Amino acid sequence: MNIVGKLWGSTVALESNPFMSFHRAENKRGFPCSKHLHRNKWNGFYVESGVLLVRVYNDNGIEDVTTLGAGDYTSVAPGVKHRFESVENTVLFEIYWPAEHAEDIVRDDEGGPL
Repeated sequence: MNIVGKLWGSTVALESNPFMSFHRAENKRGFPCSKHLHRNKWNGFYVESGVLLVRVYNDNGIEDVTTLGAGDYTSVAPGVKHRFESVENTVLFEIYWPAEHAEDIVRDDEGGPL
């Protein structure tokens, strides 16, 4: 496993394929990650231990904060600015998966009654 050091802690990819990425991360108390967005991916957060704040910045300037404890989960949609930070040292799992695109489905017909 390749542990990647970050200013806020560390992360290691447990699984990565064209459909999703799954990481285990350790976040140090008081060290938030960068304020960022993912253009085409959802970002999910599951807390194993500790307390994690997930801040979401809406286009109208309002900041929403979700507090996660052990066993809690939340996700952030593509295109939404966010950051996470820990109230105490925290172990979490992050999952990333691509947004569904309307052009993903290819239909041979419209269906309906036979």
